[in-house]
Amino acid sequence: MEKNIGTFLVGLGIVLVSCQAVEKKTISDEIAAITAISAERAKAFNDGNANGIAIHFTADAFLMAPESEIKRGREEIEAYYQAIFDEFETELESGYEDVKVDGDLAYGRGFAKVWLTPKSGGKKIYSESKYLNILERQSDGAWKTTHDIWNGND
Repeated sequence: MEKNIGTFLVGLGIVLVSCQAVEKKTISDEIAAITAISAERAKAFNDGNANGIAIHFTADAFLMAPESEIKRGREEIEAYYQAIFDEFETELESGYEDVKVDGDLAYGRGFAKVWLTPKSGGKKIYSESKYLNILERQSDGAWKTTHDIWNGND
């Protein structure tokens, strides 16, 4: 009898763990995760860490910056940001003003304020912009950016 109870408890534990593993996240949880990614990307920008930005993009993502050719894929996106970091000390204030999730797709609409200080000396450059990120949930549940599009407020 004790053996059966032990087996039952082990089985019950496995069922409970399984139920927790398939527990769906709420929309609020998903929005919080997407917002956290945006904050991680901003921190990486402020740290001059191009790879820290690129890791939040899908392998075939699009970066559509103003006055620039479309960048496609993590390597091109990382190179785009590295070129900025090679030339400037960077400071970014940004955030989403709106995030919507629909199944495995989401978008974040936000604002950015950027200060670039030339490493070679010279006047600090300031710009403000608005942007739209499209994100896709990956097979592991993580969100990655598929499209990053922005333009200036000037």
